[in-house]
Amino acid sequence: MDDTESLLWQVRHFVYNHFADTTLPRSVDQTARHFNISAEEASELYKELHNRHAFFLEPGTLTVRMANPFSGIPTDFKVHANGKTYYANCAWDMLGIPAALHSDAVIEAVCTESNEPARLEIRNGQINASHNDYVTLSASEGSLPRQTGTLRSQQPLPQSDMANQLLVHFPISFARWYDDLVFT
Repeated sequence: MDDTESLLWQVRHFVYNHFADTTLPRSVDQTARHFNISAEEASELYKELHNRHAFFLEPGTLTVRMANPFSGIPTDFKVHANGKTYYANCAWDMLGIPAALHSDAVIEAVCTESNEPARLEIRNGQINASHNDYVTLSASEGSLPRQTGTLRSQQPLPQSDMANQLLVHFPISFARWYDDLVFT
């Protein structure tokens, strides 16, 4: 690995660590100062990380909007972990934050189709949900049947059945996520 490639991944690590520590991304200027490089060099590194899908920059800027699973802006997917509130980019990432942090978490989300709230707890790497809160899946471009609304049980579900009810919404197939990542 050459020096530029090594620096590129050090910058990625630096930004991700800052997200984990503070819930916010580092700026290009902060990164330049930390690595004792010019703002122009740091800008090129951010652009390259964006091109490699390691970051997603706000269109037309050098501001990190996404460093999956972390979001640089508030979203409907709040993850409370380690005494902080993180924002995830989507339902998939809301589960990724506790995994990335290796921590327990409480997740508060809003179903994108029904606008109903969902609350999940992650304890020791396991998903725990109250009997009334579920996340829904709409497979608009897949082999699964399309379902709408939030799944509700008239009777409390045994814990063993709950995992079968926790579904996540993906409005488009993974192969097309980067066509419009903000929407996805």
